[in-house]
Parts: sequence; C-alpha cells; structure tokens
Amino acid sequence: MRDPYEVLGVPRSANAAAIKSAYRKLAKKHHPDSNKDDPKASARFAEINSANEILGDDEKRKQFDRGEIDADGKPRFQGFPGGGAGRAGPGGGFENYSFRSGGPGGGFAGGGGFEDILNSMFGGAARGGRGGGGPFEFDTGGVGVDLDLKVAMSVSLEESVKGGEKRVRLPSGKELNVKVPAGVTAGQQIRLKGQGESAPGHRPGDLLITIQIAPHPFFKVEGSDVRLDLPITLYEAVLGAKVRAPTLGSAVELSIPKNTSSGRTFRLKGKGLPKSDGSAGDLFVTTKIVLPDGNDAELEALMTKWRDKHPYNPRSNLS
Repeated sequence: MRDPYEVLGVPRSANAAAIKSAYRKLAKKHHPDSNKDDPKASARFAEINSANEILGDDEKRKQFDRGEIDADGKPRFQGFPGGGAGRAGPGGGFENYSFRSGGPGGGFAGGGGFEDILNSMFGGAARGGRGGGGPFEFDTGGVGVDLDLKVAMSVSLEESVKGGEKRVRLPSGKELNVKVPAGVTAGQQIRLKGQGESAPGHRPGDLLITIQIAPHPFFKVEGSDVRLDLPITLYEAVLGAKVRAPTLGSAVELSIPKNTSSGRTFRLKGKGLPKSDGSAGDLFVTTKIVLPDGNDAELEALMTKWRDKHPYNPRSNLS
C-alpha cells in the first residue's frame, strides 16, 4: 500500500483532528455505493480505510513514523545489533559469525551451520519442518508475521437481512465472490481462511471482511427495529383507506383509520431486523400527509369553505 499520509493527503505534522476530517471526506467521496459505475472505487475505499487504521490509531502511527511497521501495518525487520548475524554470547551480546562458501557443510564459521545459528536465535523455530530435516523454513510457532488482510465491504439493508453473494475487490486488484450470511450486522467480520497475504515459509493469512450497511433510501435502522415514513393522501387520511406499505420482506396492506393525522405511528410486530435469539424487531410506520403537486383551485375552494364552517386550532396546547 502507498504511504498512509499520501493516501489521506495530510502532512506528517497533521494532528488527530485533521487526519479524522481527511478520512471522513475521502471515505464519503469514494464509498462504493456512491461510485457504482467505478470498478476501482472499492479498492480506493479499502486503501483509505487501511491508511486510517494506521494514522487514526496513535500507537500505530508512532510505530509507522519510527519505521517499526510498514504501510500495511506489518512489522518491519529491524536487523541484528552490530549489523551482522550472530547468537547470544555469555556476556549477553551477540557472537559474530563470518560466512564461508565451499567445502562440506559450508555456511557460517564460528560454530554450526546456517540452520543451527537460526535455531539458536529463534529458539528452534527455524528448523526445516517439525521432523528436523529438509530446507530452511520458519515454523508457525516462531517469529510472528501478520499476513491477515483487512478490507471493508458495503451491503444493502436487504442483503444484510436476506443474505446473498457479493463481489469484493482487494487492494491487489483481485476480486472474490463473498457469501453474505443472512442476519449479518454492521461491524461484523467475515473470515475467509487462506485468502490473505502470503510469505515464504508461512501459511497464507486470512481475509477479514468488515461489514458496513449502506444507508437505505426510506428505511431507518434503530437497533433491531426499523422505521418508515409512509406518505398518504389527504383523502386517505380523512376517509380512511388500505394502503400498501413496504417491509424488509414483501409489502403488506396497512389499514389507515378515518381522520388519521400526519405523524401517527403504526407498529408491525416482527417486521424488523433479526435478533440473536431468533426473534425479530418491529417495523414502525409513521404517516405523512402529502398534498398534490401544484395549485388545485377546486381543493382550495373546498378547504376555504370547510375552514369557514369548521375552524379549529391544532396548536392551542402550545400557547
């Protein structure tokens, strides 16, 4: 990945507030849901998130500035004291080894072969396989290397409820089809084993996908409950009616009683989001009276006549 300062477009002297502001602007600009026609948007969004994981964390930022981790957040090899390979000597320092070539068992002078030296430094972790033979290889119990790859994936509210398949683009440009489980929640991670980064002598890391739920055009999520503003006509509000109301599943028919005011809320049990105990939240539908577009002379005349005969003040309790 590129330098995180370069990705977020901030100087190295930027404070935490400036970094946070730059991240929010870029995340909003490059969110995949706002760039559906741009196949590279997901990769840019993932790169912005990765940069923020480093610069948005005070400790990781210090480690990066000191050169202890790279732009992907992985540890950098710092080398050995004295600039050469060696093993701990009796005085607590390092014994230096010189490399020699040729001859039986060629390798390092000063005791043992290359593998023995590495075994003494890493506590046996550099042995070629658990049987002790074969080519040099790091055992998974030795020096830790983080090969897990973390990306974000945005799903729609309907996809989070019903599940499905989603295509995710990795920073490397590789694309994968990911199965989204039904009932997934924002912040939940999906782990794909062996799909992370790789390094010689190590098992491949895992791909960790953090779920983000995209804002919905008319549903609003509140925990496991969902809210919906339902537009109705003036005559439906006055005379009553049966209207179709969308849900996260199939639409339902909702009975609007006579003389229903704008802002009245109806509760549809079990029509919200799934809960961990197997039940579901509720859908709260709030009516919103919407008048026809433009001026309607007939409606105005009717309302004028009605006003003159039946005046009332709905704001009397506010005085």
